[in-house]
Amino acid sequence: MSLLVPKFDESVIVRDAEAEVVGRAPTTVKLLADSSATGGALSTQRVTLSGGADGAKPHWHDNSAEMFFLLDGAAQILSGDQVVTAGPGDLIVVPPGLPHAFAAAPGTDADLLIVITPGVERFEYFRHLQRIALGEVGPESLLEVQELYDNHFTKSAVWDARGR
Repeated sequence: MSLLVPKFDESVIVRDAEAEVVGRAPTTVKLLADSSATGGALSTQRVTLSGGADGAKPHWHDNSAEMFFLLDGAAQILSGDQVVTAGPGDLIVVPPGLPHAFAAAPGTDADLLIVITPGVERFEYFRHLQRIALGEVGPESLLEVQELYDNHFTKSAVWDARGR
């Protein structure tokens, strides 16, 4: 078992009003704490999806686990070959290497707290997604940064076949 000892010596406090928000409805991401702020312990963001919106396409991380905690609403979460419908208070932790994705359940909203551990500098990844949404760069540009953000895209027949 490996043990990561985070290297930071003050509490990380993020005030809601001061957190950067990227994206716009139906998908917004509130950037809470990146790896550099937590000494490598974690990266975390709050994702709000409305009207059955998609959150992330199937992907995996080589070096980090990803935790999904549903604050409100209902979400579909791909974990390997299984699609789980989560409700308020439900927690799903996906280990490194396992494909996963998430979306609001059809016709509903979802509010999720997402934590990646150990942390990866991800804020710039979400800003990159915003640049794609605004048409400033093409979606193929994500392929160029997969290694940098430990975010590797894949296909999932199970995810594609889920009820939408």
